[in-house]
Amino acid sequence: MKQLPTGFNKDFLWGGAVAACQIEGAYDVDGRGLSTSDIRAYDKNMNRAHIEKEGGGTLAEIKTLIQDTESYFPKRHGIDFYHTYKEDLALLKELGLKAFRTSISWSRIFPKGDELEPNEAGLKFYDNLIDEIIKDGMEPIITMSHYDIPLYLVTEYGGFANKKTIEFFVRYAKVLLERYKGKVKYWIVCNQVNLVPTVQFGSLGIYDDQAENMEELMYQAVHNQFVAGAKVVELAKEIDPEAVMGTMLADGTLYPKTCNPEDIVGTLKKNRMQQYFFSDVQLRGEYPVYALRHFKEKNIDLKMEAGDEELLKNNKMQFLAISYYTSHVFNHETDDGTPFKAEKNSYLKPTPWEWRADPLGFYNCLSQLWDRYEIPLMIAENGLGALDTIEEDGSIHDPYRIEYLQQHIEQLKECVKDGVDILAYLSWGPIDIVSSSSAEMSKRYGFIYVDLDDLGKGSGKRLKKDSFYWYKHVIETNGEEL
Repeated sequence: MKQLPTGFNKDFLWGGAVAACQIEGAYDVDGRGLSTSDIRAYDKNMNRAHIEKEGGGTLAEIKTLIQDTESYFPKRHGIDFYHTYKEDLALLKELGLKAFRTSISWSRIFPKGDELEPNEAGLKFYDNLIDEIIKDGMEPIITMSHYDIPLYLVTEYGGFANKKTIEFFVRYAKVLLERYKGKVKYWIVCNQVNLVPTVQFGSLGIYDDQAENMEELMYQAVHNQFVAGAKVVELAKEIDPEAVMGTMLADGTLYPKTCNPEDIVGTLKKNRMQQYFFSDVQLRGEYPVYALRHFKEKNIDLKMEAGDEELLKNNKMQFLAISYYTSHVFNHETDDGTPFKAEKNSYLKPTPWEWRADPLGFYNCLSQLWDRYEIPLMIAENGLGALDTIEEDGSIHDPYRIEYLQQHIEQLKECVKDGVDILAYLSWGPIDIVSSSSAEMSKRYGFIYVDLDDLGKGSGKRLKKDSFYWYKHVIETNGEEL
């Protein structure tokens, strides 16, 4: 009989996660080209509770934004991590992090995306960054594509809707795998592959008026991204057999509104197509029949090349990374079929951004994913975006963040006790960064406060919040004392 686990293993990777496009800044330094993240302007009049998509627009709108010299584009500046990474990593070392997830900006390595040779100055930055992460005692966990596609590939090629982009991405990934062999063990190929309805511009590089049937174009781009990912796994086997390649989902597991059978079955079907379809293809190695039926009934005609199916079958991802923040509800009477559009859960408390905390939902989604795949899981993102206040003495009290993380780690431990294989827990943004969804600094996740406002003004000074000391103790006790 198996011995029951009682808690996290001694080598558990407690860490934090960020993205290059939200932290680095230096958008025009050392030959970097513009990326999809660089044309998301800050909107002081945004409705925080109803942000339906993250950037993009029509091709004409995108070209106008490229030429815009009046608006403020927060992700071009981040928190200037490009120049402060040593000091910031030193703080994360003091925090006790055992792992640090970040991404590589594709347009730092290939500024336009279609070059034959990489930008050495961009690679040199990541050489130094990864070496510093390792020197500070952290396992580097690297995402290859995190809403950071070279903008030239969008305007000139149409992003991943164009099969040529597969070649460009594989060339980029080959450079990374060769360069960081023996240094980077865990790779997440593409961030949140299923969140494409709301982040199709950043994730796939497709724009709003690219085709008459945008749903078909989106799934074609997704297929091309699947093929690119499988080719990268195939490459990794040759270049660095020790590398562990993973895919990543943004959890969108829905609850049924009621026990009405239409809510139950509707929830099942929507969970399939907005979540499990993506991981089924990349972890099981083939398109599920329910997805093929969906495409047929929606008149979606995917163009697959000879050998695509065999490639997917032979090059499955080795772990599944998850981002988890909140949960939603399916109501068959109001649902219009749009992925990631669902009702708020009336049993949960709202936040200014309407990301209602649901720790039991964390247990629910992880348990279901483990039961479905029995493959190692990585918590690549989990955290609370909130409005923090600096007190007169410079302290920052954030009991709401501690409570959120405490309750979620408790449920993570319950999963471990059930036998779920969890590789790492990476809190989203251990240091404050520009928000992905709203492009504001006010939505803060960090244990470390960065003194910059939504327009990038401030001293840039780093201050430790109460949660810094709390998370440090969690790591020191390996999650035994929360």
